[in-house]
Amino acid sequence: MAFADNIRQLPSVAHIAALRLLDESGNEVASIPNAPGKTGSLTVYAALAAKHGAINEAAAREGLELFAEHTEDAQKHPGNHPNIDRLLDVIAGGKSLKVEIVPKA
Repeated sequence: MAFADNIRQLPSVAHIAALRLLDESGNEVASIPNAPGKTGSLTVYAALAAKHGAINEAAAREGLELFAEHTEDAQKHPGNHPNIDRLLDVIAGGKSLKVEIVPKA
């Protein structure tokens, strides 16, 4: 299925302002805001965190499937899709990222 179809099947992120990704030491390595152009990535990461408890290798592999056609583009053009690049890095490095949900006020 296409990315847009996959997103429609995931839980809403209307209640989330942002998602913080933390390394194993608790340092923030990235943040994904609930903003135009980022909501799809936020939706994928939030669903993965809810299912897996963190962004680990299993979550990252599932995420690549959810990103569908964008995954292939990210592999061909590193840097164009940082949220997909991060999943590829998790798989390559064998490390996981903790997820902190920032609720809307």
